[in-house]
Amino acid sequence: MKISILDLVSVVEGGTAREALDNSAAAAKVAEECGFERYWVAEHHGMEGLAGAATSVALAHIGQGTSRIRIGAGGIMLPNHNPLVIAEQFGTLDALFPGRVDLGLGRAPGADQRIMRALHKDTNRAAEDFPQDVVELQALFAGDARVPLQAYPAKGAKVQMWILGSSLFGAQLAAMLGLPYAFASHFAPDHLDSALKIYRERFQPSAFLDAPYCAAAINVVAADTDEEAQLLASSMDQAFVALRTGTPGKLKPPVPGYRDSLPPQALAMLEHVRQVSTCGTVETVRAGLNAFKARTGADEVIVAASIFDQAARLKSLRLTAEAARETVDS
Repeated sequence: MKISILDLVSVVEGGTAREALDNSAAAAKVAEECGFERYWVAEHHGMEGLAGAATSVALAHIGQGTSRIRIGAGGIMLPNHNPLVIAEQFGTLDALFPGRVDLGLGRAPGADQRIMRALHKDTNRAAEDFPQDVVELQALFAGDARVPLQAYPAKGAKVQMWILGSSLFGAQLAAMLGLPYAFASHFAPDHLDSALKIYRERFQPSAFLDAPYCAAAINVVAADTDEEAQLLASSMDQAFVALRTGTPGKLKPPVPGYRDSLPPQALAMLEHVRQVSTCGTVETVRAGLNAFKARTGADEVIVAASIFDQAARLKSLRLTAEAARETVDS
């Protein structure tokens, strides 16, 4: 089974952004050693507990410590940016790490509307312009003569573009443009099956891709016992509840019995958004990955997890890779 990683570059309680970035670079090195396909960083703004806001800069740091694994954005929220600037940034990454750079593109701002106002973007037009901006990015990388200003060093860069989504819109756009597609089922599971179905049915071959290629994300925490994995996952649970209740912050230490402490409404919310998850031993994670692969038929599975302790995080990656090596490809 092909597996990859989505990293939020979480800053832990008591830690710093520099430590978070260094931890991510170390995790990418372990992922490369374990055979993961790619290592993605997500763009978020205005959040004290996440250090990946300047996504291309974070990727440059991660890329320096690796030599083979693909690195990329999962993703860049294109309505926040000018396509020329993104082309320049990722063209530069391709110059530094040739043939290893991915550019996943999303339509959401990555936070609330305050972000777009702070970035001086037209909040009424930015999302509507997303398909046009994606096409403009393609033209910039291709060095299309119709583009009024060529982007250097983006021109001719072999950056692999993806469309990301948590609804049906991204699936339709990826299919129309003949691009690979990744679904954010690790936090937005509701439209997973419908989106993948639409993408496959409507896919149009392109110069970039002959046949549909899709990835889907799942929360994975692996440890020596199921109980330990569930405890480690409580940091991620706390982060999501904090986000949904408007009190985001740094990643907190694990809390025994955290879910049992939640009021029914909060617990129902958490269990719904985290339903695409597998946490436990190698055997438990293997079974979870097999079930997810059987459900989605995804060409690639993207592993997401926020773990407080770095040693436990690296061990989880190694155990997850072990589980994936022995999965049944369906």
